Amino acid sequence: MTHDAEKSLRPVLVSACLLGRTCRYDGEHNADATLLDELAARGERAVPYCPEENGGLETPRPAAWIESQDAEAVLDGADRVVTHEGRDVTAEFLEGARGALAACLETGAERAYMKERSPSCGACSTHVAGELVDGPGVTTALLRREGIEVEGMEGRRP
Repeated sequence: MTHDAEKSLRPVLVSACLLGRTCRYDGEHNADATLLDELAARGERAVPYCPEENGGLETPRPAAWIESQDAEAVLDGADRVVTHEGRDVTAEFLEGARGALAACLETGAERAYMKERSPSCGACSTHVAGELVDGPGVTTALLRREGIEVEGMEGRRP
C-alpha cells in the first residue's frame, strides 16, 4: 500500500499490545496476526496507543485493577486503580485515558479497538478488586463518554 493510499484510510485507535508492542503489564504483547489486514479491508488505519505507558507507568509493571466499583466511578473521582501491592496508580490511568482521547481528537479517530479484560482498555470486561467483571476499563469508559465507539478484542490469534 502506498503512503497516499494509507493516508486515505480512516484512523482508528488500537491498543498497541494488539499490534505486537511489548507494553502489557507483564512485558508481553497480545499481537493479533490478522488485525492489520482486517483494518485495511474495512478502510481503517491503526493509530497505536498504550494508555498505561502513556500515562507514565513502566513496562513491565505490577498488575492493577479498579479498587471496588467501576471505571465510571474512577472517572468521577469516587474510586481508584491500585496495583496488587496496593499502590495507587489512578493518576497514571487517568492521564493515559486523557491521552487516548487526545489521540482520537488529533487524528480524527471515531472508533477504537481495545484489548479486552484490561483495567485500562477492556470494553466488555475488566478487573475490579482482582476479579474479572463485566464493564469497561478506564480508557474505554472515557472514550465512550466522549462519543468514540469502542470494540474489545482478545488478540493473540494465529
